[in-house]
Amino acid sequence: MTPWLLLLIPLIGAAAIFLTKAELSKWISLGVSLFVFVISILMSVQFEQWGSMGTGLRSETSWINSMGLTLDLGADSVAMMLVLLTTLLTPLCVWGSFNAITSRRKEYYAWLLILETAMLGVFLAQDLILFYVSFELTLVPMFFLIAIYGGKNRAHASVKFFIYTFAGSLFMLAGFVYVAWQNAQTGAGGWSFAIHDLAIYASTKLSATEQGWILLALLAGFAVKIPVFPVHTWLPLAHTEAPTAGSVILAGVLLKLGTFGVYRFVLPMVPEAVVAWAPSIAILGIIGILYAALICWVQDDVKKLVAYSSVSHLGFCVLGLVALNPIGLEGAVLYMINHGLSTGALFFLIGMMYERYHTRDMNMIGGLAKRMPVWSVFMVFFVLASVGLPGLNGFVSEFMCLLGTFVSSTDAQQWPGVLGPQYAAVAALGMVLAAMYLLIMVGKVVFGTLKEPDTTDRGSLPVDLSLREIGVLAPLAALCIWIGVQPTVLTDAMRGSVEKVLSPYPKRVKEHVEQQHSESIMLKVPESETPDKEDHHA
Repeated sequence: MTPWLLLLIPLIGAAAIFLTKAELSKWISLGVSLFVFVISILMSVQFEQWGSMGTGLRSETSWINSMGLTLDLGADSVAMMLVLLTTLLTPLCVWGSFNAITSRRKEYYAWLLILETAMLGVFLAQDLILFYVSFELTLVPMFFLIAIYGGKNRAHASVKFFIYTFAGSLFMLAGFVYVAWQNAQTGAGGWSFAIHDLAIYASTKLSATEQGWILLALLAGFAVKIPVFPVHTWLPLAHTEAPTAGSVILAGVLLKLGTFGVYRFVLPMVPEAVVAWAPSIAILGIIGILYAALICWVQDDVKKLVAYSSVSHLGFCVLGLVALNPIGLEGAVLYMINHGLSTGALFFLIGMMYERYHTRDMNMIGGLAKRMPVWSVFMVFFVLASVGLPGLNGFVSEFMCLLGTFVSSTDAQQWPGVLGPQYAAVAALGMVLAAMYLLIMVGKVVFGTLKEPDTTDRGSLPVDLSLREIGVLAPLAALCIWIGVQPTVLTDAMRGSVEKVLSPYPKRVKEHVEQQHSESIMLKVPESETPDKEDHHA
């Protein structure tokens, strides 16, 4: 079964939507997205060995051989997990939008399917050009989803989202082009844009200085997408103004394009630069954890609070990525999945509340457990998953990221890495702050005295959740429990891919430590013992 089906079927579905009546658009979109989800499950079964790169899901297609351009698709186990996350969330977003979208429905559902194709293209691309085209293509559907179907400040939010992410991607493209150009100049095979070949060339042939500049260029694109402090300011506005499905896709998948880019390109391509700059990247991640957590503490808008929490949570993911050891990187990949499930569910719940009360202000609404008990049960559950309650999915990934950071050691005989306990200790404070601001939010919105706006208008919606809305949330809740109880199913599957990405790092860390040690010895040599001083006395 070719991976091209995952990319072509949503595009065919989007075209079909424009040829039918508006009333049928949501059903076509739901049917197509569910079909793609089933295909992705069947393709995941094709893996002969989950841990090996590209095994079980590979399609090689020549395009312009003279320029090294191909249309190769493939996936390792990490990419396959993100493909499954994407194909799961898309039909849920379509289903969850049935009541929320009442105008320009054909465009809305078509944009969702086009966005699915672009996101899957990022995870499946084995060619640099195909990756970059898919990476940039995600901007277009999300821009229109925010600009047309968003809130009152949607115009500003959509433009800011587009400019930030597009500008960062241009620097990323410059880094990619430099690697491909250098490879073409020195390699015997001419131009090649195969990601695997360029990663091997960049990691073995480029100097430490060149790797440093490439790291800066790639992070300019990926850090904005994650987002990492201080290039995070577009995210809360985009989340707040986007429609519910847009917020779910944005939190669940689009932010993971940045973390996946670090896993897919930064770690394999520039290991020397990563070892040298990992502490600085970790510090930015920790600042994001604490800074965004403190901002969450003073928010009145529930949706903006959850949006800022994404900045804080993904700081843990950044720590796991630059811990440079298997447990940290496995925790980071698991965090990508878990954050998509629990935070995506929270945006669904906030959207369901907003459809009934048309407000997200915690000063105007509260005590909903008396009015919406089913909604309140799901709200408490997914907040506890985000907080990191043991037994649920969030705890496993946060614990692994912090543990990977804590045990990161410059001793080549232990876990490789250049961080350590001091980084983990400060980052752990973010877990305490997250528990405080999320539980305070639950205390205001779910419990306490019932407060409802005077302008409440539920339309055709019931007071509490409908069966359709429960159906949207139930799969996410089941996965949160399953991953919390059985995380080894995923960690064992990704281990081969993670170890291959990290294979250069024990040696690089050792060389980095030896170099720092020799430099420190030179600096500590007393002036009287330097060769020049001895010659003068002689």
